[in-house]
Amino acid sequence: MYLHRKMRTAIVALAAFGASAAVADAATVGASLLTQQHPFYVELANAMKQEAQKDGLDLQISIANQDLNKQLADVEDFITKGVDVIIISPVDSQGVKSAVLRAKKAGIKVITVDVPANGAEVASHVGTDNFAGGQKAGELMAKELDDKGDVAVIDYPTVQSVVDRVNGFKDALKSHPNVKIVADQAGITRAEALSVAQNMLQANPNITGIFGFGDDAALAAVSAVKSANLSGKVKVIGFDGMKEARDAVDHDPEFVGVVRQYPDKMGEIAIDTAAKIIKGEDVPAKQPVVPGLYTKNGDQK
Repeated sequence: MYLHRKMRTAIVALAAFGASAAVADAATVGASLLTQQHPFYVELANAMKQEAQKDGLDLQISIANQDLNKQLADVEDFITKGVDVIIISPVDSQGVKSAVLRAKKAGIKVITVDVPANGAEVASHVGTDNFAGGQKAGELMAKELDDKGDVAVIDYPTVQSVVDRVNGFKDALKSHPNVKIVADQAGITRAEALSVAQNMLQANPNITGIFGFGDDAALAAVSAVKSANLSGKVKVIGFDGMKEARDAVDHDPEFVGVVRQYPDKMGEIAIDTAAKIIKGEDVPAKQPVVPGLYTKNGDQK
Protein backbone atom coordinates (compact mmCIF):
# COMPACT_ATOMS: atom_id res chain seq x y z
CA MET A 1 0.00 0.00 0.00
CA TYR A 2 1.34 3.42 -0.96
CA LEU A 3 1.87 5.90 1.85
CA HIS A 4 2.64 9.55 1.52
CA ARG A 5 6.27 10.26 2.48
CA LYS A 6 5.21 12.49 5.37
CA MET A 7 2.92 9.80 6.68
CA ARG A 8 5.68 7.20 6.43
CA THR A 9 8.01 9.53 8.31
CA ALA A 10 5.40 10.06 11.01
CA ILE A 11 4.89 6.32 11.43
CA VAL A 12 8.64 5.67 11.68
CA ALA A 13 8.97 8.47 14.23
CA LEU A 14 6.06 7.08 16.25
CA ALA A 15 7.60 3.59 16.21
CA ALA A 16 10.91 4.98 17.34
CA PHE A 17 9.19 6.91 20.14
CA GLY A 18 7.36 3.76 21.21
CA ALA A 19 10.60 1.76 21.33
CA SER A 20 12.39 4.41 23.36
CA ALA A 21 9.40 4.72 25.70
CA ALA A 22 9.45 0.96 26.22
CA VAL A 23 13.11 1.13 27.21
CA ALA A 24 12.49 4.13 29.42
CA ASP A 25 9.57 2.36 31.07
CA ALA A 26 11.49 -0.89 31.65
CA ALA A 27 11.37 -1.89 35.29
CA THR A 28 14.72 -1.61 37.02
CA VAL A 29 16.26 -4.14 39.41
CA GLY A 30 19.30 -3.24 41.51
CA ALA A 31 21.47 -6.13 42.64
CA SER A 32 24.21 -5.87 45.27
CA LEU A 33 26.37 -8.98 45.12
CA LEU A 34 28.84 -10.04 47.79
CA THR A 35 31.81 -10.50 45.44
CA GLN A 36 32.91 -11.28 41.89
CA GLN A 37 36.14 -12.91 43.04
CA HIS A 38 34.53 -16.33 43.28
CA PRO A 39 33.25 -18.47 40.37
CA PHE A 40 29.98 -19.02 42.27
CA TYR A 41 29.14 -15.32 42.11
CA VAL A 42 30.34 -14.98 38.53
CA GLU A 43 27.91 -17.75 37.55
CA LEU A 44 25.17 -16.20 39.68
CA ALA A 45 25.63 -12.77 38.07
CA ASN A 46 25.71 -14.21 34.52
CA ALA A 47 22.49 -16.14 35.12
CA MET A 48 20.82 -13.01 36.50
CA LYS A 49 21.86 -10.99 33.44
CA GLN A 50 20.54 -13.60 31.02
CA GLU A 51 17.23 -13.97 32.87
CA ALA A 52 16.79 -10.18 33.16
CA GLN A 53 17.18 -9.90 29.41
CA LYS A 54 14.51 -12.59 28.90
CA ASP A 55 12.16 -10.86 31.34
CA GLY A 56 12.74 -7.40 29.84
CA LEU A 57 14.21 -5.96 33.03
CA ASP A 58 16.90 -3.32 33.38
CA LEU A 59 19.37 -5.01 35.74
CA GLN A 60 21.99 -2.90 37.49
CA ILE A 61 24.66 -4.87 39.39
CA SER A 62 27.04 -3.52 42.00
CA ILE A 63 29.78 -5.57 43.64
CA ALA A 64 30.38 -5.17 47.39
CA ASN A 65 33.78 -6.91 47.37
CA GLN A 66 32.99 -8.37 50.82
CA ASP A 67 32.84 -4.83 52.23
CA LEU A 68 29.69 -4.15 54.25
CA ASN A 69 30.08 -0.36 54.06
CA LYS A 70 30.27 -0.50 50.27
CA GLN A 71 27.21 -2.73 50.16
CA LEU A 72 25.23 -0.33 52.34
CA ALA A 73 26.29 2.58 50.10
CA ASP A 74 25.36 0.65 46.94
CA VAL A 75 21.90 -0.18 48.29
CA GLU A 76 21.43 3.47 49.30
CA ASP A 77 22.30 4.43 45.72
CA PHE A 78 19.66 2.03 44.38
CA ILE A 79 17.11 3.56 46.74
CA THR A 80 18.01 7.07 45.56
CA LYS A 81 17.63 5.97 41.93
CA GLY A 82 14.20 4.56 42.75
CA VAL A 83 14.71 1.05 41.42
CA ASP A 84 11.65 -1.21 41.48
CA VAL A 85 13.21 -4.16 43.33
CA ILE A 86 16.53 -4.73 45.11
CA ILE A 87 18.34 -8.08 45.19
CA ILE A 88 21.04 -8.51 47.84
CA SER A 89 23.53 -11.24 48.64
CA PRO A 90 24.60 -9.87 52.05
CA VAL A 91 28.22 -9.43 53.04
CA ASP A 92 27.05 -9.62 56.65
CA SER A 93 23.68 -11.18 57.47
CA GLN A 94 23.18 -8.98 60.52
CA GLY A 95 24.89 -5.85 59.22
CA VAL A 96 22.69 -5.64 56.12
CA LYS A 97 19.56 -5.20 58.24
CA SER A 98 19.66 -1.39 58.09
CA ALA A 99 19.79 -1.42 54.27
CA VAL A 100 16.79 -3.75 54.04
CA LEU A 101 14.80 -1.53 56.41
CA ARG A 102 15.76 1.60 54.43
CA ALA A 103 14.55 0.01 51.21
CA LYS A 104 11.33 -1.10 52.86
CA LYS A 105 10.73 2.46 54.14
CA ALA A 106 11.20 3.70 50.58
CA GLY A 107 8.59 1.23 49.34
CA ILE A 108 11.11 -1.00 47.56
CA LYS A 109 10.86 -4.75 48.08
CA VAL A 110 14.02 -6.74 48.71
CA ILE A 111 14.98 -10.25 47.64
CA THR A 112 17.98 -11.95 49.24
CA VAL A 113 19.90 -14.51 47.23
CA ASP A 114 22.38 -17.12 48.53
CA VAL A 115 22.87 -15.39 51.90
CA PRO A 116 19.83 -14.46 54.05
CA ALA A 117 19.41 -11.25 56.05
CA ASN A 118 18.83 -11.47 59.80
CA GLY A 119 16.36 -9.34 61.71
CA ALA A 120 14.60 -7.82 58.70
CA GLU A 121 11.76 -9.28 56.65
CA VAL A 122 12.33 -9.57 52.91
CA ALA A 123 9.90 -10.36 50.11
CA SER A 124 11.66 -13.64 49.34
CA HIS A 125 14.89 -15.50 50.03
CA VAL A 126 16.37 -17.64 47.27
CA GLY A 127 19.18 -19.91 48.34
CA THR A 128 20.56 -23.36 48.90
CA ASP A 129 19.13 -25.39 51.75
CA ASN A 130 22.43 -24.93 53.55
CA PHE A 131 21.50 -26.92 56.64
CA ALA A 132 20.67 -29.94 54.47
CA GLY A 133 23.91 -29.43 52.56
CA GLY A 134 25.86 -29.34 55.81
CA GLN A 135 24.21 -32.56 56.85
CA LYS A 136 25.33 -34.20 53.60
CA ALA A 137 28.89 -33.04 54.28
CA GLY A 138 28.74 -34.43 57.83
CA GLU A 139 27.46 -37.81 56.73
CA LEU A 140 30.14 -38.03 54.05
CA MET A 141 32.84 -37.08 56.56
CA ALA A 142 31.70 -39.79 58.99
CA LYS A 143 31.69 -42.34 56.17
CA GLU A 144 35.15 -41.34 54.93
CA LEU A 145 36.60 -41.52 58.46
CA ASP A 146 34.97 -44.89 59.24
CA ASP A 147 32.99 -43.25 62.06
CA LYS A 148 35.96 -42.08 64.12
CA GLY A 149 38.41 -39.20 64.09
CA ASP A 150 39.14 -35.55 64.93
CA VAL A 151 37.72 -32.95 62.56
CA ALA A 152 38.40 -29.25 61.97
CA VAL A 153 36.05 -26.65 60.45
CA ILE A 154 37.08 -23.60 58.43
CA ASP A 155 34.23 -21.14 59.04
CA TYR A 156 32.74 -17.78 57.99
CA PRO A 157 30.55 -17.01 61.02
CA THR A 158 29.15 -13.60 59.97
CA VAL A 159 27.31 -15.11 56.98
CA GLN A 160 24.08 -16.90 57.91
CA SER A 161 24.23 -19.36 55.03
CA VAL A 162 27.59 -20.60 56.33
CA VAL A 163 26.27 -20.73 59.89
CA ASP A 164 23.46 -22.95 58.60
CA ARG A 165 25.77 -25.31 56.73
CA VAL A 166 28.16 -25.64 59.69
CA ASN A 167 25.18 -26.30 61.98
CA GLY A 168 23.98 -28.95 59.55
CA PHE A 169 27.44 -30.51 59.54
CA LYS A 170 27.49 -30.61 63.34
CA ASP A 171 23.94 -31.98 63.44
CA ALA A 172 24.89 -34.90 61.21
CA LEU A 173 27.84 -35.75 63.44
CA LYS A 174 25.55 -36.12 66.47
CA SER A 175 24.79 -39.58 65.12
CA HIS A 176 28.53 -40.31 64.95
CA PRO A 177 29.83 -39.57 68.47
CA ASN A 178 33.34 -40.84 67.70
CA VAL A 179 33.80 -38.14 65.06
CA LYS A 180 34.66 -35.04 67.08
CA ILE A 181 35.14 -31.42 66.05
CA VAL A 182 38.34 -30.25 67.74
CA ALA A 183 38.80 -26.89 65.99
CA ASP A 184 36.50 -24.32 64.37
CA GLN A 185 38.10 -21.12 63.04
CA ALA A 186 37.22 -18.42 60.52
CA GLY A 187 39.16 -18.27 57.26
CA ILE A 188 37.23 -16.14 54.80
CA THR A 189 39.59 -15.77 51.83
CA ARG A 190 41.68 -18.58 50.38
CA ALA A 191 44.84 -17.04 51.83
CA GLU A 192 43.25 -16.74 55.28
CA ALA A 193 41.89 -20.28 55.06
CA LEU A 194 45.33 -21.61 54.17
CA SER A 195 46.88 -19.98 57.23
CA VAL A 196 44.03 -21.21 59.45
CA ALA A 197 44.28 -24.76 58.11
CA GLN A 198 48.04 -24.81 58.67
CA ASN A 199 47.63 -23.55 62.23
CA MET A 200 44.89 -26.06 63.04
CA LEU A 201 46.91 -28.98 61.70
CA GLN A 202 49.91 -27.90 63.73
CA ALA A 203 47.92 -27.37 66.93
CA ASN A 204 45.91 -30.59 66.51
CA PRO A 205 48.21 -33.28 65.04
CA ASN A 206 45.45 -35.92 65.26
CA ILE A 207 43.12 -34.17 62.81
CA THR A 208 41.92 -36.60 60.14
CA GLY A 209 39.23 -34.48 58.48
CA ILE A 210 38.63 -30.84 57.52
CA PHE A 211 35.32 -29.29 56.45
CA GLY A 212 35.74 -26.07 54.48
CA PHE A 213 32.69 -23.76 54.37
CA GLY A 214 33.31 -23.06 50.66
CA ASP A 215 35.46 -24.08 47.71
CA ASP A 216 38.26 -21.64 48.58
CA ALA A 217 38.44 -22.89 52.17
CA ALA A 218 38.48 -26.53 51.08
CA LEU A 219 41.10 -25.98 48.36
CA ALA A 220 43.24 -24.11 50.89
CA ALA A 221 42.86 -27.03 53.30
CA VAL A 222 44.03 -29.45 50.60
CA SER A 223 47.15 -27.30 50.08
CA ALA A 224 47.79 -27.21 53.83
CA VAL A 225 47.48 -30.98 54.11
CA LYS A 226 49.98 -31.49 51.30
CA SER A 227 52.47 -28.94 52.66
CA ALA A 228 52.30 -30.65 56.07
CA ASN A 229 53.14 -34.00 54.43
CA LEU A 230 49.81 -35.43 55.59
CA SER A 231 48.60 -36.70 52.22
CA GLY A 232 46.50 -39.80 52.70
CA LYS A 233 45.95 -39.02 56.37
CA VAL A 234 43.48 -36.11 56.24
CA LYS A 235 40.18 -36.03 54.30
CA VAL A 236 38.82 -32.69 53.05
CA ILE A 237 35.19 -31.89 52.23
CA GLY A 238 34.04 -28.58 50.77
CA PHE A 239 30.92 -26.66 49.84
CA ASP A 240 29.89 -24.82 46.61
CA GLY A 241 31.07 -27.29 43.99
CA MET A 242 32.34 -25.01 41.26
CA LYS A 243 34.45 -26.53 38.48
CA GLU A 244 37.84 -26.00 40.16
CA ALA A 245 36.65 -27.82 43.26
CA ARG A 246 35.05 -30.67 41.29
CA ASP A 247 38.27 -31.08 39.29
CA ALA A 248 40.22 -31.20 42.56
CA VAL A 249 37.90 -33.91 43.87
CA ASP A 250 38.63 -35.89 40.70
CA HIS A 251 42.41 -35.56 41.00
CA ASP A 252 43.42 -34.89 44.63
CA PRO A 253 43.26 -37.89 46.99
CA GLU A 254 42.74 -35.55 49.97
CA PHE A 255 39.63 -33.85 48.52
CA VAL A 256 36.97 -36.54 48.93
CA GLY A 257 33.81 -34.56 48.17
CA VAL A 258 32.06 -31.24 47.84
CA VAL A 259 28.44 -30.20 48.39
CA ARG A 260 27.15 -28.66 45.16
CA GLN A 261 25.24 -25.43 44.94
CA TYR A 262 23.51 -24.25 41.77
CA PRO A 263 24.10 -20.50 41.40
CA ASP A 264 22.67 -20.44 37.87
CA LYS A 265 19.33 -21.70 39.17
CA MET A 266 19.42 -19.20 42.06
CA GLY A 267 20.08 -16.32 39.68
CA GLU A 268 17.18 -17.30 37.42
CA ILE A 269 14.77 -17.68 40.34
CA ALA A 270 15.82 -14.35 41.90
CA ILE A 271 15.20 -12.41 38.68
CA ASP A 272 11.93 -14.21 37.94
CA THR A 273 10.83 -13.42 41.51
CA ALA A 274 11.66 -9.74 40.96
CA ALA A 275 9.57 -9.79 37.76
CA LYS A 276 6.62 -11.28 39.64
CA ILE A 277 6.89 -8.67 42.40
CA ILE A 278 6.89 -5.88 39.80
CA LYS A 279 3.71 -7.37 38.27
CA GLY A 280 2.09 -7.38 41.71
CA GLU A 281 2.09 -11.16 42.06
CA ASP A 282 2.59 -13.00 45.33
CA VAL A 283 5.92 -14.77 45.81
CA PRO A 284 7.04 -17.41 48.35
CA ALA A 285 8.88 -16.10 51.41
CA LYS A 286 11.47 -18.86 51.02
CA GLN A 287 12.60 -20.60 47.85
CA PRO A 288 15.14 -23.27 48.84
CA VAL A 289 17.30 -24.89 46.18
CA VAL A 290 18.21 -28.49 47.01
CA PRO A 291 22.00 -29.01 47.07
CA GLY A 292 23.81 -31.91 45.45
CA LEU A 293 26.93 -33.84 46.39
CA TYR A 294 29.95 -34.48 44.19
CA THR A 295 32.46 -37.21 45.09
CA LYS A 296 35.07 -39.23 43.26
CA ASN A 297 32.17 -41.21 41.78
CA GLY A 298 30.67 -38.05 40.28
CA ASP A 299 27.35 -36.46 41.16
CA GLN A 300 25.46 -38.22 43.96
CA LYS A 301 21.78 -37.99 44.81
